[in-house]
Amino acid sequence: MTETLTPKFITFDMMGTLIKLEWTAEALNLVADRLSSEDAEKFVVTFRNHRENEIIGRYRDYPVIIRDAWQLSCNEWRIEFRQSDVDRLIDALSSWGPHDDVVEPLQRLAAKYPLVVLTNHCDRLVRKNSDRLGVELYRVLTAEQAQAYKPHKAAFRYLFDQLDAKPSDLLHVSAHLWHDWIPAAQLGVEHQAYIDRGFDPLITAPGAYTDTLAGISDRVGA
Repeated sequence: MTETLTPKFITFDMMGTLIKLEWTAEALNLVADRLSSEDAEKFVVTFRNHRENEIIGRYRDYPVIIRDAWQLSCNEWRIEFRQSDVDRLIDALSSWGPHDDVVEPLQRLAAKYPLVVLTNHCDRLVRKNSDRLGVELYRVLTAEQAQAYKPHKAAFRYLFDQLDAKPSDLLHVSAHLWHDWIPAAQLGVEHQAYIDRGFDPLITAPGAYTDTLAGISDRVGA
């Protein structure tokens, strides 16, 4: 796909795509006194899997999702659940900033297009991350507002409604196959850019391409 795109809106996943996730380092630090290094690495995978599973059911506040995923992981590994660990995880989450390759191309994009975030986050905490991106965002839409987490299609339908936009009006940018690319494609989002952050296999499909944020800026003439 080589043509210049001129979307009405450029929409983004934020956590992982724009903001660097530090779950692994934080979790390893919290269980280092209770698990061997090898088991701690496996615990991190367990915690990630439970986070993914917990967003599939009915909507709950994001800190509750993290608490329940942590408690399930501790139970599975037969180690003590400590609420103080959850509190430290939430505090750490609020401190995470952008990937090194984000701010400059995002500023280029913001000078030409309205930029919108659709994030699996909560209203109470989201600005602590989005304010670190170095641009004024047109809208910041959360799972709390939509009462649904991606990959639920209700999250994307909320996005369309809030922007009064059709799926074809968007260029959606994400680093997540399961959370973003699949549901957006199923709802008719024709143009998506995949930023490889190491979460998922590379995506090759009509209307999708793998790129950097700088490459996306070039592609839309920013």
